[in-house]
Amino acid sequence: MKYFLSIVCLSLLCTIGTLQAQTNPFGVWKSIDDKTGEAKSNVEVYQKNGKLYGKVIKILTDKPNAKCDDCKGDKKDQPVQGMVIIEGLQEAEGTWKNGTILDPENGNVYGCVIWLEEGKPNELKVRGKHWTGLYRTQTWYRVK
Repeated sequence: MKYFLSIVCLSLLCTIGTLQAQTNPFGVWKSIDDKTGEAKSNVEVYQKNGKLYGKVIKILTDKPNAKCDDCKGDKKDQPVQGMVIIEGLQEAEGTWKNGTILDPENGNVYGCVIWLEEGKPNELKVRGKHWTGLYRTQTWYRVK
């Protein structure tokens, strides 16, 4: 009986842990190209010093060796794979904001907000905001 209860408790703890892990933005996400609808890259979203970051860990297109030709500063001409493209987001009531996202295709940096919509733990909403107030929101999908 003790053995059975131990297994049940362990299974319950694993299930709760999995559910909790899926209600936050951390993990690996597949980004989708707005124009083609094709998978573009896998981005690892992680927390460092209480802030959220995202790094391209795999390019899924036919350009796995792409470089950020139009980037500025220390990212100029660097490989996109391995590049941190989301930086410094802070959590505020279930949303991560007040940081930036880089578009490696054109080198532009935008304000960034990300969140998970209720009931959709495997879809990450990623919004890049231009200083003019215009924005674009993408849906990224959790990689299992």
